[in-house]
Amino acid sequence: MRKTADGFKKMDGERRIKVLKLEVDYELATLYEAMLENNEAKKNECKRKLERLRQELIRLSSK
Repeated sequence: MRKTADGFKKMDGERRIKVLKLEVDYELATLYEAMLENNEAKKNECKRKLERLRQELIRLSSK
């Protein structure tokens, strides 16, 4: 039973990593737009989101 539960946790983690990578791509595109618009508030918000996503990716990758 424990092996099955661990297998599900691993699959969930792998799926979450894939979703996080998509979210990073989206935020990078949004950051690029903010840079073109010279919108400092939008750039800072994107950077905060990217940092949060980076930390989550590191946490999930180290398991």
